[in-house]
Amino acid sequence: MADADLYALLGVARDAGPDEIKKAYRRLARDLHPDVNPDPEHQERFKEITAAYEILSDPEKRARYDAGPEAFGGGFGSFGDIFEAFFGSGFGGGSRGPRTRARRGQDVLASVTLDLSETAFGTTSDVTFDSAVVCDACTGAGTASGTFPETCTTCQGRGEVSQVARSFLGQVMTTRPCPRCGGAGTVVAHPCPSCGGEGRTGQRRTVTVKIPAGVEHGMRIRLSGEGPAGVAGGPPGDLYVEVHEREHEVFERDGDDLHCKVSLPMTAAALGTTVTLKTLDGEESLDVKAGTQSGTVLTLRARGVPHLRASGRGDLYVHVEVRTPTHLDASQEQLLRDLAKARGEEHPDGSPGGGGLFGKLRDALGGR
Repeated sequence: MADADLYALLGVARDAGPDEIKKAYRRLARDLHPDVNPDPEHQERFKEITAAYEILSDPEKRARYDAGPEAFGGGFGSFGDIFEAFFGSGFGGGSRGPRTRARRGQDVLASVTLDLSETAFGTTSDVTFDSAVVCDACTGAGTASGTFPETCTTCQGRGEVSQVARSFLGQVMTTRPCPRCGGAGTVVAHPCPSCGGEGRTGQRRTVTVKIPAGVEHGMRIRLSGEGPAGVAGGPPGDLYVEVHEREHEVFERDGDDLHCKVSLPMTAAALGTTVTLKTLDGEESLDVKAGTQSGTVLTLRARGVPHLRASGRGDLYVHVEVRTPTHLDASQEQLLRDLAKARGEEHPDGSPGGGGLFGKLRDALGGR
């Protein structure tokens, strides 16, 4: 609540009487109470209107609030600042009590480099990474043999300390985690010599990862609980394995589709032919029709990469490139000249687009 207006929060005027404030609170509480509306956002709003009512229903607190931010030596930055000014930082939730010393292990990222056939059809791969495991000496407790965590003498085991400040407005109490034990309520006076009190030790681990069919370069596979062990017996983190796919010598991948290039001599493209093509599934015959032009794309259905976590596969697109001979002997050159004469192609005009746009422009200009 950035404006920190308690009256607006309850929907009453600043001169509202005690009965009007009570009725407004009860009306809102009926709709926002956690037993009626468990939505987290509404629960937070219920806490806010309850705190606002606690202040405005108390004549002394209401007078201090009406005095304005200058009465506290500065403005209210947020709704929580008002609560802290009146009740201290522990308002609304009471004493939290000591927290557990256990902490979840952090997540770790490793990588694996695979061939196209492995990412396409799936495989298993060993991944090695730096990690942490539960300490054998203390089994995760972090204490030396025969010892146990001791009650913190600073907070007397509560995990938090309180401080009271006096002002002309009265006493203001603030509560914060104990600086000595970090809120745990206990301290490890005799840490385990093997792990230094953490309950875990560093170790290089190797994990076998199952790679599903259809993964792509850059995808990450999550292995829950395979990350480093937590502090003081806390749960382990997760291991994320990032897939790197090696560049293939023949195929270029586009999602689940594959692309490759086939180069044919001019005569084969003109007369038609059959070529043997290596696919991910092995060798296959590809029929090239007579008169195939350079740039033609032939499609082999379902010869691409299997879809990830779904049935079916992508396609394989074969891009045809027609090679024009650059070195001819006398007899070959004569044969081509005879062919060009027979086809009336001895003196092609080279008009782009045939009878398309350029042909129409030429006609419009009178053939000039």
